[in-house]
Parts: sequence; structure tokens; C-alpha cells
Amino acid sequence: MGDAGTSAERRALAAKYVGMLPYAEAWDMQKAYVKEIDREERPETLLLLQHPPTYTMGSDRHPEHLLLNEEELVEKGIDLFEIDRGGDITYHGPGQLVGYPLLYLDAVGLDLHAYLRSLEGVIMDWLATYGIEASRKPEYTGVWVGDQKIAAIGVKFNKARHRRGFITSHGFALNVKPGIASEGFTGIVPCGIQQYGVTSFGDLTGRDISVEAAAEELLPYFVKRFGCELV
Repeated sequence: MGDAGTSAERRALAAKYVGMLPYAEAWDMQKAYVKEIDREERPETLLLLQHPPTYTMGSDRHPEHLLLNEEELVEKGIDLFEIDRGGDITYHGPGQLVGYPLLYLDAVGLDLHAYLRSLEGVIMDWLATYGIEASRKPEYTGVWVGDQKIAAIGVKFNKARHRRGFITSHGFALNVKPGIASEGFTGIVPCGIQQYGVTSFGDLTGRDISVEAAAEELLPYFVKRFGCELV
């Protein structure tokens, strides 16, 4: 899979902004949707939402990158989940746009790295409309502005049971509101990266747009990159 937007056949995509959703509910929703998409009972789907304060540890987890103990997590009201995506620990919370693309990737010509680069590209395209020059770091997945990460990416490729290939789950987390870097991120070593910082759209631009507005603006860039038609 190269740039998915170059495909002559446009893929049907259901996209919706869900709003604030507890992490456990969103995770269960993804797992159910993956099975339905595999059976072709549901169109490919992009879920756009926010989570209450939550830490998630992926398959590359390092418990020492969580800097808070159990009592401190309870005191701060932050949930903790060990999950099945790639990557280390990250934070989700209000003011962050989380996107879960649930897409079918055919095994023929499959390039999993290209899928990750396409996700990064969607966010970079949107940021560019505000004059933000975002980039990639070869050694790290995600979207960066200078030496600060503005979006984390961690995905799972679920092997399809009813056809060849995979269905994606998990996805990206884009920091939107100002000040989010000084909230939950201070309790972890984000993605296990100690030498770089975290930023947000609001911190970079001085704009305080809603997460829902960011979702609406980002969606056309996703549709273009992945060659979709909204249904």
C-alpha cells in the first residue's frame, strides 16, 4: 500500500465525531467494528473522539515510563490501560483529538509502514493550512514540530478472518488545546522519549479551537489521503 489516496477505486468510509467517550467503551467499540468490517457487515470507519484523562501502555511497554504510583493516579483521576497497539505509554485527555481508523488493508501490495506515514501525512496536511511546518523523525513514529511532538501514533493490524489482509485499529492522538502538554504528559515519559518535548496546536498558534472543529477540518485531509468517499 503506497499513498492510499492514489487508488483509482474510492473506498466507502463512515466517519463520525463521537465526542467524549471513556477509553474502555471506545476500545470495545473498535474490537466490535473490526469484526463487522472483516465480515463486510459495516463500512470502513473513522471514529473521532476525546477521552477522559487516560494513560495507555502499548505492546512496547516500559512500566518505568509511568512516573505516578497507583494512589497518585487515583488522586489525579487518570485511568490506566495496558492495550494491544504498538508503542509505549501515552496520554489521552480532554482537548486532544483521537482518531481511530478502522480500515481494511488487502494483503496484496501491503506496506504497513506506508499506512503509518499516511496517518502522519493527514495531520501534517492539516497543520500546514495554519502555517505550521510539521515533520517526521525517522527514528520515531508521530508528527513533530521541531523537537516537540504534536501527535502520537500507535496502531494494531488485526489479521482478517474472512478475507486476506488486515483491519486496522487504534490510530492517532493530536494535541489541540493550549496547555495540554503540562497536564497528563508530566506524569509519564511520553512514548518513552526523554530528549524531546510535547506541544499542541493551541500552544503553537495561540488559537483555542474546539476539538470537534479540529475533527471537522481534519476529515477532508483523511478522505483525500486515503482515497475515501464518505457514506
